[in-house]
Amino acid sequence: MNTFSDFTLSAALQANLARNGFVQPTPVQAQAIPPALEGRDVVATAQTGTGKTLAFVLPLLNSFNAKTLTLGVSAVILTPTRELAIQIHETFAKLAAGTGVRAAVVVGGLNEQTQLQSIRKGAQVLIATPGRLSDFLQRRLVKLGGVRNLVLDEADRMLDMGFLPTIKQIIAAMPASRQTLFFSATIETSVAHLINAYLTNPVRVAIGSTTRPSDHVDLHFYEVEQDRKLGLLQHMLKQEDGSFLVFARTKHGADRLAKKLARTGVKTASIHGDRTQSQRNRALRGFQQGEYRVLVATDVAARGIHVDGISHVVNYDLPQVPEDFIHRVGRTGRAGVRGVASTFGTHSERSDIRRIERTLNVRLAHREVSPDILPETHANGSVIVMPAKQSARPAKIVFQSGRRAIRRAR
Repeated sequence: MNTFSDFTLSAALQANLARNGFVQPTPVQAQAIPPALEGRDVVATAQTGTGKTLAFVLPLLNSFNAKTLTLGVSAVILTPTRELAIQIHETFAKLAAGTGVRAAVVVGGLNEQTQLQSIRKGAQVLIATPGRLSDFLQRRLVKLGGVRNLVLDEADRMLDMGFLPTIKQIIAAMPASRQTLFFSATIETSVAHLINAYLTNPVRVAIGSTTRPSDHVDLHFYEVEQDRKLGLLQHMLKQEDGSFLVFARTKHGADRLAKKLARTGVKTASIHGDRTQSQRNRALRGFQQGEYRVLVATDVAARGIHVDGISHVVNYDLPQVPEDFIHRVGRTGRAGVRGVASTFGTHSERSDIRRIERTLNVRLAHREVSPDILPETHANGSVIVMPAKQSARPAKIVFQSGRRAIRRAR
């Protein structure tokens, strides 16, 4: 299929595709959409940024017609995070305009009554995270007995997050005779078990390698000690154009780094699990719209951020496992546009870098750190001297702050 006009889609969908600038399908769309339109189950694996959302939204919308467009839930899209659910809904809304098909977002962290109201008003599609949908199901606030279409998006990520029992419970509430579209970055043992249990003679679509980063991303490595990382990042921000998605290991680390960058005049926001949904939405929206040049995130956002045009991903802290490296750097170099992913590592983390390279069969191009990058100092220039261990003989502790010195004898 060379263009979307080659697909057998309703006139409304073709008009919406044209209106939103969708002309040529990506490889995963070209291979997954035709069998899905025929009603077949589909298992598709592809790297992030390859257009998987459109690959399942289009067939799902096309399955509705004037005769089947009744009130009540007849389709469910399960996805691991709130951000992904919200972004899927944004794509869905663009393509559903004028079709009469409505979707409700069912996720934790947002007002429950608002979500229930959307369902009761007749939403035919639920775009949900497993936890919140399971909660609604157990409380008998939603019925899934009329579901004809199920989409499992980022299935491997949902299993990584421990959602397998919840997913099984949700699927058990659906009719066995349904179409299931299964999208995943990898097919591991637990994922394969889910496919064998719940899909019928699926069409297999595999696009590129899902075990290594995209060829459209240039991979750089900087060996830099912890106290010089901030200076290196600031140097990169001055030297290079575009937006930066920076990954920190911890929630507190993400907040501290965002505040430090903001104090230097760089428009920065942070996103992690402790932020409220409204804070996360505001940060992500501001990053998408260019209000913030830098977004500092923990790995909760590695698969939860679908923003086109991110110029640079920075692994400020190394990921916990090599596989997370793929999901992080997959935020740039999307839709065929080149991107850069830079990884900061200390001398003591050399073995971790080699493990990433060996596991993913990649080579990170070494970049020298400019001697102008100075160690980070305390904001007010003070030097903090940690007290020595307790000993039998009393000690003097000196606290220095600027030019003043306060001595306290014990």
